[in-house]
Amino acid sequence: MWFHRSVPPASFPARVRRLVQRVVLGGLLIGFLVVGGTAFRVWQVAREDDRTHADMAVVLGAAQYNGVPSRALEARLEHARRLYDQGVVSYIATTGGRQPGDEYTEGEAGRIWLVEHGVPEDRVVEVGFGTDTLGSIRALADAARARDLKTAVIVSDPWHSLRARTMAEDQGLEAWTSPTRSGPNVQTRETQLYYIRRETFGLLYYHLMKAPVDVFDGITQG
Repeated sequence: MWFHRSVPPASFPARVRRLVQRVVLGGLLIGFLVVGGTAFRVWQVAREDDRTHADMAVVLGAAQYNGVPSRALEARLEHARRLYDQGVVSYIATTGGRQPGDEYTEGEAGRIWLVEHGVPEDRVVEVGFGTDTLGSIRALADAARARDLKTAVIVSDPWHSLRARTMAEDQGLEAWTSPTRSGPNVQTRETQLYYIRRETFGLLYYHLMKAPVDVFDGITQG
């Protein structure tokens, strides 16, 4: 006599383990795609140099020393000055507040440098507020609305461009980017990879929380 022996169904704990494994693997894959896609966009936008005419060039703040711009800030100011001289923008906005103990704001140091280098004072919009990118962009947006300035070309380091542009657009400005190609933050491949990584997670955090993270803004502001 032949007996048919049925195969017992998989136990409940085994099915749960497989389900958990699939969920974890799926989450890791999605996370990898999100992070990788964001990093690619940071790199891609860093390579853009849009010279479409805008109402203003927005110089994102960086460290200054008693009114003298740091190398990073000076590189941004020089780039914005060239955009003004070439007729790409009608105004230059300098942004950034003061750190504890500072006599000058980053915006003020930027204005002084631009005027000393030939930009008419009435063509410089000083916005000396904000200790991070988002704070500076919000203050800028208020100043721009007061002057009916609606379009902006963002001037910062290449890897900072996407996050700054995203914040500007969220504040109601029509914005594109023309990053500086000089300065200490764009010198070596190791430096570039470091900033791409940091800006990738900074942008992801901003999308999630709509807030800045000091550890990320510290690489570009102050």
